Amino acid sequence: MNGSAKARLAYRAVPAALLALGLAGCGTLNGPRAVPDHAIALPAAWSGQAGAETAPSFIDDASYWRALDDPALTELVEAALAHNLDLAQSAARLAQSREALAQARAGFLPQLNASGGARQDILDGGGGDPLLNLGVDASWEADLFGRIGNSASAARYDYESAGYSLDDLRRVIAGQVASQVISARAAAAQLAIARDTLRIQDENLQIARWRNQAGLVSSLDVEQARSQRAQTAASIPLLESGLAATANAISTLAGETPGRVRELLAAPAAIPAPPRLAGLSAPADILRRRPDIRGAEANLYAAGARVGVARAQLYPALRLAGTIGTNDAGPLNLFDMVTGSISATLSQLLFDGGRTRSQVRSAEAAAEGSLAAWRKSILTALEEVESAIAARRAADARLSELAEALDAATNAAILARSQYQAGLTDFQTLLSAESQLLTARNSLASAEADRATAFVRLTQALGGGWSGTTALSDDGTTP
Repeated sequence: MNGSAKARLAYRAVPAALLALGLAGCGTLNGPRAVPDHAIALPAAWSGQAGAETAPSFIDDASYWRALDDPALTELVEAALAHNLDLAQSAARLAQSREALAQARAGFLPQLNASGGARQDILDGGGGDPLLNLGVDASWEADLFGRIGNSASAARYDYESAGYSLDDLRRVIAGQVASQVISARAAAAQLAIARDTLRIQDENLQIARWRNQAGLVSSLDVEQARSQRAQTAASIPLLESGLAATANAISTLAGETPGRVRELLAAPAAIPAPPRLAGLSAPADILRRRPDIRGAEANLYAAGARVGVARAQLYPALRLAGTIGTNDAGPLNLFDMVTGSISATLSQLLFDGGRTRSQVRSAEAAAEGSLAAWRKSILTALEEVESAIAARRAADARLSELAEALDAATNAAILARSQYQAGLTDFQTLLSAESQLLTARNSLASAEADRATAFVRLTQALGGGWSGTTALSDDGTTP
């Protein structure tokens, strides 16, 4: 029975509910296979894509973080992809899966065992040459009903799933590092804003003291200025602590001890500005662009193959065995008498209390669960893309409004400061204007970070960060 026939036999064993979803036509053990019918009505286009511009042609989804034009961000993402310890664990699991595949495929081949012995008589005048014997035992099971073939098929799909899991973890790690660096850039920007605001408030406090000493204002202005300055000063340690925590988290993702990342992010840098919102490919393309969906699909095929393994136990098993060896003899005439035998055994399960049929039903239930998990992975991917599109469009809209708000707040603060110095307005007006300016500056920095983060989320949701470098060849090795 060839590999294709074995695989078809495995998928015929899948419950009728799965067969209706296209699993009966799944492919061969080592060749291309059809994508099972997802049974989910995918939309023709993304609902949030209306009005999107055309994608810039220079963006490489596999290394989309380069499009943010932040050298430190690029360095840290690529360091994490090279040294992250979660990735190292996932790579080890992939190696385990590869060896499990080799073990499963070994079932197609006969098993040979060699034996040898020596005996020396020590009583009744013993003392002659030792008596030796050699032997070779061979056994082989014919894969009549696909048990071995389906086991190898399931191991193959488990290996694929492990490879896709490694790819998906790379995608996730790249997004985590990029998002953390963007957060660090935003925190650094807000820290710079707080320090700049503190410098201005120091000047305001000095002006209020001078005017109070001159008898032009009461001490209320001085106390209000002190309060405002103290609140701003109190926010700086919190921002510094948050920035340090983010840098330390990036260090862990990059597989290194804290320190270097903090120094790398200490250099002044703007919040990354992502490319413009891009026109996106059809939602159906996400089935091939997301490694997590591909991995869930591989798990589904593996579950179908295991149904075939369980069902094969209900049918006869044919095993062949052979032995060849020598009788006890001296070293010089060891091979004078060589004997051998061959036997065939056909076994059929008669009664086991329902254990095997229960195992079949259990495998079918596992296949149903794998189908549900696969469908959920598709829905989750669609949700992530739609949410990221909405987040990106919202961030773009917020930025234009917040830029105008910042311009107005800056002008208002300048006017309030000059009028207060001239005695044309009270200190409360100045406090309000500068509070609005601080809020506007922080809001703009936050919106810029949200826009960059939305770009990362959207590109990730579309499968960005996956280059397919862990693609598996038909013989179970990476090309």
